[in-house]
Amino acid sequence: MVIFDKQISKLSELEEETQREDLWSDPREAQKVLSQISKLKGVVEKGKKVGGLIESLKEFSDLLEEDESIEKELQEELKNANRLLDELEIQVLFTEEYDNYNAVVTIHSGAGGVDAQDWAEMLLRMYTRWAERNGFNLEIINTSYGDEAGIKSATFIVKGDFAYGYMKAERGVHRLVRISPFDAAHRRHTSFALVDVIPDIGNEIEVEIKVEDLKIDTFRASGPGGQYVNKTESAIRITHIPTGIVVECQSERSQYQNRETAMRILKAKLFALEKEKREKEVQTLKGERKDIAWGNQIRSYVLHPYTLVKDHRTGVEVGNIQAVLDGDIDVFISAYLKSMMLISK
Repeated sequence: MVIFDKQISKLSELEEETQREDLWSDPREAQKVLSQISKLKGVVEKGKKVGGLIESLKEFSDLLEEDESIEKELQEELKNANRLLDELEIQVLFTEEYDNYNAVVTIHSGAGGVDAQDWAEMLLRMYTRWAERNGFNLEIINTSYGDEAGIKSATFIVKGDFAYGYMKAERGVHRLVRISPFDAAHRRHTSFALVDVIPDIGNEIEVEIKVEDLKIDTFRASGPGGQYVNKTESAIRITHIPTGIVVECQSERSQYQNRETAMRILKAKLFALEKEKREKEVQTLKGERKDIAWGNQIRSYVLHPYTLVKDHRTGVEVGNIQAVLDGDIDVFISAYLKSMMLISK
């Protein structure tokens, strides 16, 4: 498997890099290398397990001709092998620099009023369920609730091996078509929500941020309808004046901890913004133009007049929309990652 060979080669390069004396003079860079080694070792170990299972299956197959009673055990081994192969098939696609980082995800409700805010909350639930199904830890950093229902926006961090590698497949506009539960006339409504995903690299990069460029506000965190109001103003809102980027954090009880988290996310957003600018400059030099208008959704979720979820980038369609909304989105992520690998070849 060529892609898997690349992972082994990269692991070897990183292990050689740990022998450099100057590496340890920069603790941040050293930690970055060690983190990459740890995650790549996980992929390599999984590959070895698959190899071992394949050998076991060969042995079971030979024994089955002599003893049919082991067929059940053979089927179990086959399931384990298929599960590991599915996981490995995805993880070997993670070749980009920041794929092995945690992911900072922000959901913004778009056109569609209260329906869009409800849709944004449905997406938050979908990703929460997906994280639970796949062993990731999801930490909500900030939620801005709608006046009537749903959420205006939410920011959360998905933590785990290759979290950004997986979640980058969800970046873009998501479109919902359904009979509105908020419309007394029971008409069909179309709602939009934007999902933004960046790698959580705020503590591992140097980003120059001038104190005079920051506007820092404190406020009391609260839930929908004013419930769960804190008695102290521990929530933090940081505005980066030159770019207009606003980051809020209210997940911690301590104002200091909220500020630290907000600054980390701000650094990651500024880094992502600068990276995006450089990529656009390269596209301009190449004469490429890419329309990233709000209306260009990556996926449509249709509840009426039929039920279907379609990814417009890969053409993958799923009829069981309830399963998708319950977090079963791996088929979309897998297809997207494979399509990007083909494009990069």
